[in-house]
Amino acid sequence: MKTLGYYNGKYGELDEMMIPMNDRVCWFGDGVYDAGPCRNYKIFAIDEHIDRFFNSAGLLDIKMPVTKKELKELLEDLVTKMDTGNLFVYYQVTRGTGIRNHAFTEGAGNLWVMLKPAEISDGIEPIKLITMEDTRFLHCNIKTLNLIPSVMASEKAKEAGCQETIFYRKGGRVTECAHSNCHILKDGKLYTAPTDNLILPGIARAHLIRMCKKLEIPVSETPYYLEDVFQADEIIVTSSSNLCLHACELDGKPVGGKAPELLEKIRIGLLEEFWAATEAEK
Repeated sequence: MKTLGYYNGKYGELDEMMIPMNDRVCWFGDGVYDAGPCRNYKIFAIDEHIDRFFNSAGLLDIKMPVTKKELKELLEDLVTKMDTGNLFVYYQVTRGTGIRNHAFTEGAGNLWVMLKPAEISDGIEPIKLITMEDTRFLHCNIKTLNLIPSVMASEKAKEAGCQETIFYRKGGRVTECAHSNCHILKDGKLYTAPTDNLILPGIARAHLIRMCKKLEIPVSETPYYLEDVFQADEIIVTSSSNLCLHACELDGKPVGGKAPELLEKIRIGLLEEFWAATEAEK
C-alpha cells in the first residue's frame, strides 16, 4: 500500500477511509495523538511514544480501546503492509461516537492510524524561523488534537518563507515551536525549556538531552527568553520527524553559526542513534 488509514479495525488506502460524522473529533476535536518515524519497517522509539500517547489520554480521561502491548503489535503489523518501510506513523484516539453533547460519551474511544511515506531530515541545511506570542491554552503538555494556534503559526512561517515559528509567552519566555521543541546552545551548554504545562515533552527532546549528557555537554532545563535566542551560539529545533535542525535566521535577522563543531557532534550523534535503532534486518 502507498498510504494506509485505520479506524477501529478497518483499514485501507487513506482516500478510501470514511469516518462517522458523530465521532467526537468532528464536534470538539476531542482526542489526543502521537506520531513518530519508521525506517526499514522499524518504528523508532515506539515504546516512548506509546507511553506519552497513553499519558495524554489519561490526562483527559479518555478510555483507551487497546492496551499498550496491543497498540504496539498493531502498529508493527500495519507498517509491514506498506510498499516502503520509511514512514511517518501517526495515531490518535478520540473520546468516542455519539450525538453532539459536551458531556463525555461513555465507553472506549476510537482508534485511528495513518501511515505515509516519509524520510528523516539529515539536518544539514539550516532553517529560518519567526517568532509569535504563545496564546495557546495552559495544557500544552497534553498532545491534544486542538491545534489551530499551531496551524496558524505554521502558515505565518510559510508566508514569511520560513520553516517554523518559535512561541513565547508574555514577558518573553520561550516555550516551544508550532510543531517542534526549541533549544539553544550558549557557551558550550544546552538550554531547553522545562517540561511544565507550557510545552509538550518531546521524545526527540529527551533524546537530545540524553545525547548531550553522553557527549558531556552540560544541560540546563530552565526557562530562557527571546533575547537569549537571538544571542545564542546555535538554535536547535527538534521533533520526531526532524531530530536535529538548526537555524540561520530569526525574524529576518541572522542567528547561530557560532558553535558549528559542537552542533555537528550532536547532529551526528542523534542520527547515528536513529540509524542504529532502525537498521535493516540481515
